[in-house]
Amino acid sequence: MRAATSFGILSTYPPTACGLATFSAALAEGLSANGATVRVVRVADGTSPSSERVVGELVNGSARSVAASSELLNQGDVAVVQHEYGLYGGADGDEVLQILGDLQIPSIVIAHTILQEPTAHQRSVLVDVAAMADRVVVMSDAARERLCARFDVDPAKVSTISHGAAIPTASVRSGRPSRPTMLTWGLIGPGKGIERVVDAMRSLHELRARPRYLVAGQTHPKVLAADGEAYRHARIEQAWRNGVASSVSFDADYRDVASLTALIQSAAVVVLPYDSTDQVTSGVLVDAIAAGRPVVATAFPHAVELLASGAGIVVDHDDPEALDLALHRVLTEPDLATSMATEAARLAPSMGWPVVARAFQDLAERVLAERPALV
Repeated sequence: MRAATSFGILSTYPPTACGLATFSAALAEGLSANGATVRVVRVADGTSPSSERVVGELVNGSARSVAASSELLNQGDVAVVQHEYGLYGGADGDEVLQILGDLQIPSIVIAHTILQEPTAHQRSVLVDVAAMADRVVVMSDAARERLCARFDVDPAKVSTISHGAAIPTASVRSGRPSRPTMLTWGLIGPGKGIERVVDAMRSLHELRARPRYLVAGQTHPKVLAADGEAYRHARIEQAWRNGVASSVSFDADYRDVASLTALIQSAAVVVLPYDSTDQVTSGVLVDAIAAGRPVVATAFPHAVELLASGAGIVVDHDDPEALDLALHRVLTEPDLATSMATEAARLAPSMGWPVVARAFQDLAERVLAERPALV
């Protein structure tokens, strides 16, 4: 009987504060829980690794570190490489091509961002990454369609595996706030579209139930380094200007998975008012569905796809009246909110990290079985 597959993961990793780090840590936990050995090569950011799984760090811009990272990954059976343009060194992160080129084991690349209008160099980087990988994983059908159509990637090489989520072990039956909470969370900064909801609060805070809008999360480290708390302060000032400061609050406390899940479950509705029309993967959206909460989102591709069966309402980016109406309906029509939550709960089981990790393990086994024929 073959021993469990061992994985090397190349990515940011906690304590780095970013979605890729959170994703990689959860995937590593899921793989380990399923019996796999996991070693992580962490993209260095000046902080100290907090996990024994981290066996080395990639220092972007260092040729020696790039070569050493490939050697560390080669100690496993399969390399899982996270791909995001700003993650690695070089123009559009093209240093990752050197790492992929030096791998002697099969590689699975997880493509988190697939731009609709990439620059010529961005396109060539992703085309080359896909060509060098044994498999490319995307997390939505919209991502698969765009990757195959716009980047000329062989569909047979692309696998769709859902973004994972922590599935709550119990429902919140009581203890919800007396005022219904509209919740947006994640790393905060321009592009989150929070201003849309602060404007919507001018009409919503007049509802009999007096909903509150909670924005939970720290400012994105890159935004903080460049602009400080300017975006957060501008939204606070906007709430005062709109006369809704008593109904809008910002909470920058750190939350672990359990406390964040409890917060999501306590929300009457999750609001994802993002500016992007390009986003084919949203971990926050998946977390909201996994927690069984109704969602109102702008029409970014992953929301359009995942909410199509009724777990939420999608509105156009430039239609504030539609956003107002959608939130008003969820807050005032209990049957609608219940049906959305029920559909979210139906979708949730396929998104659990153990299920997602198992899908990666199955894919790795197929790749390993095919690899001898390719040599």
